[in-house]
Amino acid sequence: MRLEEVKHTNVGGIKTACINRTELVNLIVTTSERYRLGQTKKTPLIIFDSNGHGISMANSDSHFNRLLSYADIIHADGQSVVTMSKWTDGPSIPERSATTDMIHDIPQINAKRVRHFLLGGTEEIVEKCAYNLSQNYSNFKIAGTLHGYFTGVENSEIVNIINESDCDILWVGLGKPKEQKWVVDNKHQLNVPVIITCGGCYNYVTGDYSRAPIWMQKIGLEWFVRVMSEPKKFFWRYLTTNPHSIYCVLKHKIMNNHNAN
Repeated sequence: MRLEEVKHTNVGGIKTACINRTELVNLIVTTSERYRLGQTKKTPLIIFDSNGHGISMANSDSHFNRLLSYADIIHADGQSVVTMSKWTDGPSIPERSATTDMIHDIPQINAKRVRHFLLGGTEEIVEKCAYNLSQNYSNFKIAGTLHGYFTGVENSEIVNIINESDCDILWVGLGKPKEQKWVVDNKHQLNVPVIITCGGCYNYVTGDYSRAPIWMQKIGLEWFVRVMSEPKKFFWRYLTTNPHSIYCVLKHKIMNNHNAN
């Protein structure tokens, strides 16, 4: 699959890709191959994600909203985005493509050998994540790892390390909005085919964070498990952003209908 073949829909003011998990993996791997062969532009394919929290942020923080505009693909990381896409007048999103699934989907769906660089998290977590993935999947090759606790002074050195690693995919797990800002600020210096922001994904791979049962994921209640596991960290976030994201989706639907008339 190629980027120009992807359809999009507006979910809460965010241009979101109508793409399933297999299509997304094939787009990533195909883009990497074409980049290596000189068949595509020599700038990275930038992949950001959307969930209820992100929709709320994009509608209350103009700087974050502007950062999202630099993405080539914004995929539905949250089941709520898939559900809310059915409320819009555009095409609906076929399924959720959670980043925590995508990091496993790439080696599982596509057998080709892909080199990954993991940036973000603590040194212990990112190295453990890299070890687990390389042990579980023979085609998941680790080009390098770096923790996410670096300063601006160290940034140029980090970019050089990533470029020298010759990775196919750069994963950036710094949390919103820091990871989006870092990607946008450095995309012209990074000689990598694909960049994917991934939040706390590494912690799920290592088992430090627990995922909800599949049935809860399918009905959009994975956030509830996160709240129960770390109420001090997540209770207020979801209490405020979940209702706000629903409001934003309905607001943009009404605005789009008004503009169409």
